Amino acid sequence: MAGSISAWPVVRKGDENHPVRTLQDLLRARGHTVTVDGIFGPATEAAVRAFQQEKNLAVDGVVGPATWSALVLTVRQGNTGDAVRGVQEEFQFRNLSGDPSTGLAVDGVFGPKTEAAVRGFQQALHADIPSVVVDGVVGPVTWQALVSGMLSG
Repeated sequence: MAGSISAWPVVRKGDENHPVRTLQDLLRARGHTVTVDGIFGPATEAAVRAFQQEKNLAVDGVVGPATWSALVLTVRQGNTGDAVRGVQEEFQFRNLSGDPSTGLAVDGVFGPKTEAAVRGFQQALHADIPSVVVDGVVGPVTWQALVSGMLSG
């Protein structure tokens, strides 16, 4: 039986670590000035509320499926910036070595190593979820799988 993509996580003020850093990277990619520190504090909540208002979403400061869907940006090889950093943060989260230097660098550059990591992730998902396309592009389905914590240990 084929599996399915895990639901978008619900993230709110007081949450820490995964996927808060990715959320913060995506907020920055959307023009909001927040510090990427993995702590969903007042500044992150204010940025979420501002983003929700811009997108005509319910302004509650809680990041659920509608906010995530509006927040993610499709990224691919050759792209640079905060959205790419968000993808790379997800692979650093999956780096179980305990040594950040052995994982994918979080440098905001979508180069061959980032593409290889994305393709490997998509291939692993595709084994259980045939509808997942292995194309090295991080679109809505791949983002959802990443931020929901799929294949993270």
